[in-house]
Amino acid sequence: MTKPFLTTVVGSMPKPAWLMEQLPLNAEGKQVHGKGADWSFSGDMLASAMDDATRVTLHDQVNAGIDIVSDGEQRRSSYLTYITSRLEGFDYETLTKKWTRNKRRLAEVGRCIGPVRRSQPLLAKDLDFLLTETDRPVKITMPGPMTVVDSTADEYYGDEAAMAMEVADALNAEACALDAMGVAVIQFDEPVFSRYPDKVKEWGVEALDRCLKGVENAQTAAHICYSYPMPGVPRPIVDSYPVILEALEGSKIDQLALEFEASKLDPALLGLCPSKTVMFGCIDNGTNEVETPEHVASKLLAAAKHMPAEQIQAAPDCGLVPLPLNVARAKLKAMVLGARLAREQLS
Repeated sequence: MTKPFLTTVVGSMPKPAWLMEQLPLNAEGKQVHGKGADWSFSGDMLASAMDDATRVTLHDQVNAGIDIVSDGEQRRSSYLTYITSRLEGFDYETLTKKWTRNKRRLAEVGRCIGPVRRSQPLLAKDLDFLLTETDRPVKITMPGPMTVVDSTADEYYGDEAAMAMEVADALNAEACALDAMGVAVIQFDEPVFSRYPDKVKEWGVEALDRCLKGVENAQTAAHICYSYPMPGVPRPIVDSYPVILEALEGSKIDQLALEFEASKLDPALLGLCPSKTVMFGCIDNGTNEVETPEHVASKLLAAAKHMPAEQIQAAPDCGLVPLPLNVARAKLKAMVLGARLAREQLS
């Protein structure tokens, strides 16, 4: 776990066409913040299909040579609602419209209608299955507090920070339970950090740190990108990393997953978070063009000019769910080969 340029995934992987209907991520009333696409099965058949899809995505990652693997979020119709719909206080039966991501997208979202509480395990079964299927270190992902607040309509708290702190308490209870089970990395996805740098400083880092209390064994991570690319939806890259990385350097989080490929951001920004391990985004999830190993190696070696290579992990910019499955597989293989090439050139 300390060699230069370990390889990992951010979280999501494409789902097989036999498991779920194939919809664009901005499908009205369904994808991203709404209810999610429909499954191809139900009942026991769906449960078995999800198990098999998880085995497939694990095989793909191991076959590519990924060091730290995930379940590819194969059981989730939405990376966010899979968690929030299991917490008390949220209603996904009656959706409402809300501008999200600093007015990037008008989305149909669930509503917060009462106190947010965790009254049941959220990911224990998922993690238990994952641990029985692989001997590699595994990562589990959850949406972070600020992203939950931005991706739902608050009809109860009337105060974003207050809602975020209670969301953080609920996520923290889950994180502690997962930590006790032996997960290697617990990652909180906070794409909205890049959209609201002022809020990150005001209460975002505080809410994130609140998620980590009592986590003693697992590494903790925060994933910060510029959100999934979506057809017909602008994806502005704003100059927010300098602000949020400086703020996160003071956080208790161990790792940061950062986007550097599609954004074309300067790796010199790594100098703002010298104490963190960085999952360095070197694979673009917004294009079907497969990066070459040489390109990946050059990106990683450029990053290593600003941070020790042992603190740099090779990763995609974001989850690979927007891509065709064969493209995602090819990109992971190219990333692993690029990391290996960078390691050789480094030595």
